Amino acid sequence: QVQVVESGGGLVQPGGSLRLSCAASGVIFSISAMGWYRQAPGKQRELVAAIISGGTTNYADSVKGRFTISRDNAKNTVYLQMNSLKPEDTAVYYCKVVPTHSRDYWGQGTQVTVSS
Repeated sequence: QVQVVESGGGLVQPGGSLRLSCAASGVIFSISAMGWYRQAPGKQRELVAAIISGGTTNYADSVKGRFTISRDNAKNTVYLQMNSLKPEDTAVYYCKVVPTHSRDYWGQGTQVTVSS
């Protein structure tokens, strides 16, 4: 069994910053990739950023230059540093863990609200 737990969401003013963390625990032999997705009310879930085991990263165009994804392989933890936040970044942010030899796992989500 694998557990995925996100933390770090909250309320922030436009232009502010937040750092999300996601830790995977349980029976995990290796992880191919970890990523962050978000879902705003009435919209589909979308990829925000992802990082594969070799360190290659991928970002949605809407967050390039503002968000940075990083990973601590030893801790099976992925981070999302979010700077210059905008109201349109408001969403529930979900962490996805892609193990090398089993199904994907999702966290429960953490709310990010950008508002003055």
